[in-house]
Amino acid sequence: MSTERQRELRPSYPVRTERLRLRPLTTDDIDALLAYRSQPDVCRYVPFEPMNRQTITERLATMWATTTLTDEGQALTLGVELAAGGDLIGDVILFWHSREHLGGEIGYVFNPEHAGHGYATEAAHAMLRLGFEDLGLHRIIARLDERNDASANVARRLGMRQEARLVHNEIFKGEWSTELDFAMLAEEWPSHRDFPANRERG
Repeated sequence: MSTERQRELRPSYPVRTERLRLRPLTTDDIDALLAYRSQPDVCRYVPFEPMNRQTITERLATMWATTTLTDEGQALTLGVELAAGGDLIGDVILFWHSREHLGGEIGYVFNPEHAGHGYATEAAHAMLRLGFEDLGLHRIIARLDERNDASANVARRLGMRQEARLVHNEIFKGEWSTELDFAMLAEEWPSHRDFPANRERG
């Protein structure tokens, strides 16, 4: 069997960082997820509306139930909990867009009560590591609304390169949105493998 056919991601959980544990979401997380995914301010610049308990329950049984990536078109969503105390503070996602081109994408959403400590940067950094080192991706991107300053700052702290600013490229939640596109290549990852020292406010 060829190497390409064997390419897959099967993490050992939890995925540990200095201060965090990343692991599959469960029904025990419903209240913690609802605490931030139901907030209009949290959802303003991300591709979902404020969620209720039913929506979260349905996602836990479907798209968030994935724990491995075995082919393109799949996405891995992991809950982010504090190693000290075990509180769920956000979630991160790794999309596998293309097997041929080895392309992926990361995303992240966090409870604003835990902003300002670098947790989003630390968790997203772990997802880059999974994408580059474990799945063997060539290129990972992050796409976001230009008005989402906090998210853009996370991408920059990770060392991702801003490659595009797409002015009013789509109608997003009833208004024109300008998209910022960030990216990192596998050959650039070694320079950013160590967690960024400047992790404040992410």
